[in-house]
Amino acid sequence: MNIQTLLPPPSIARYVSDIVVIEHDHVRRETVLPLIARGYPSITFQLTGGPMQPDNLVLYGQNIKPIELHIAGQVTMIAYFLYPFVLKPLFGWHARELTDLGIDLSLSEPARGMRLKEQLLNAVTLKQRLQLMDSYVLKLSGMNNPDVNNSISFATQVIRQSKGLVSLTNVQKELYVTERTLQRMFELHIGVSPKTFSRICQFHSALQQLSRGQFAGMADIAYANGYADQSHLIRAFKEFTNYTPLEYLKGASDFAG
Repeated sequence: MNIQTLLPPPSIARYVSDIVVIEHDHVRRETVLPLIARGYPSITFQLTGGPMQPDNLVLYGQNIKPIELHIAGQVTMIAYFLYPFVLKPLFGWHARELTDLGIDLSLSEPARGMRLKEQLLNAVTLKQRLQLMDSYVLKLSGMNNPDVNNSISFATQVIRQSKGLVSLTNVQKELYVTERTLQRMFELHIGVSPKTFSRICQFHSALQQLSRGQFAGMADIAYANGYADQSHLIRAFKEFTNYTPLEYLKGASDFAG
């Protein structure tokens, strides 16, 4: 399995945080690839065998529970991870409507007018597919003339940088807003509450440390990421992945094999 993380071109870097490409020549048996909470929604092109064919061009909103893709054979996934505050500016939808959902984009504009799905399926190289996806995001931004809310941009950045551990009361004070106003802002632009977004950021930081193998035991990961103890870390993993940390690692290893 080949996994690449790419930086977006400057033309779309205002909207796209990073691009993750997963390519697998042959998944030997049908397996489940979980899409785990990351805090960032995504525009994803996915091409896979298996009896349950997914839509090829999907917008995933904020997900709390993992979204399970049943895959087999040759697998290609290209995920453009969007900054959490650009869902509404780019698509015009209330972000809460997309939470824990994947929406087929192939029949919506401008994807339909570009014949984006057809072109992505017919492209023969990764470079061609990336160029098509870049063009789509550019068209989205030009069509909707998106205006990013500076307050929600600031709030998500502070929470993310603190691994979800910043005091939300302090965030409210920095923005001169009430708790209820911050809640409404997050539901409209992010799709989850400030507290849930903070927990996702905390979990994702722990997940990254686990995936890199930079730990001697689960307690190391727990304390490094602000969990009271190992049991709290395990509960967070079960909430966001349905597995314990060690079970998740084993599943990831099986998929890579």
